Amino acid sequence: MLLSGDQVLKVAAEANFAVPAFNISDYSMMNAVFEICEEKESPHIIAIHPDEVSHIGRYLLPAIIDRARVSSVPTAIHWDHGATFEQALTAIQYGFTSVMIDASMLPFDENVALSRRVAEVAHAVGVSVEAELGTIGKTDGYAEAGTDDIIYTVPDDAVRFVAETGVDSLAVAIGTRHGLYPASLKPELKLDLLDEIDAAVAAPLVLHGGSNNPDDEIGQACRRGINKVNISSDIKVAYFQKMREVLTDTGHREPNVIQPPCQAALKVVAAQKIDLFGAAGKASLYR
Repeated sequence: MLLSGDQVLKVAAEANFAVPAFNISDYSMMNAVFEICEEKESPHIIAIHPDEVSHIGRYLLPAIIDRARVSSVPTAIHWDHGATFEQALTAIQYGFTSVMIDASMLPFDENVALSRRVAEVAHAVGVSVEAELGTIGKTDGYAEAGTDDIIYTVPDDAVRFVAETGVDSLAVAIGTRHGLYPASLKPELKLDLLDEIDAAVAAPLVLHGGSNNPDDEIGQACRRGINKVNISSDIKVAYFQKMREVLTDTGHREPNVIQPPCQAALKVVAAQKIDLFGAAGKASLYR
């Protein structure tokens, strides 16, 4: 059930739920995501950003794509936070079914021009495109592109942006930050702003920086117009924290001893996100 990002998100927009987009950085994490999404009968997106691609290597992509094709639930393979036109072309060549062009740090007109150029090329080969308007905050050096201060998405600008670029989905800035929040920083979403954007923009809306926010706010956002939520830090923390615990026994060396407990820890977090986003059981809507 390998689909384009647009095919996955259109159903979510119609049925008013959010698809989880789980960032993975190795084959073991990928298997854990597929297994829990199949168990929960949840559509999902495998998200891999350029740093993660540089880690796993391009030659793992065919295996990930094959896994999606035989999955019992709808899946898109998404190039997350591509920064250039050339990166978008690379993602298309690798077989991604969805690409993000993140030109949100550029002036509005330059963001429009680059996003439109990517959309024109991607649509010619059936690949969907996500862009970003406004600026997501960042919490640490591990976070994806962002600024210390959030630049909130302006609804009228969002309408113009989608119309002029032709992108399939739009990541909006409503108060989230990439990474994990320090104790000194309280996350807070502007849900009223989300309502305004959702009322004005027909394209599915995306929430980046979905880790570490209060469940109540995220759950409300998924019922008020958000149709895709990116989750990276939360599942990685669960996976690697369990790995640290397992490896305290220095006698362990076989992957089938070390990795299954890590996968189980990731699945617990991913299952909670799937339920929170309203995605559990929604795979049946695609058949």
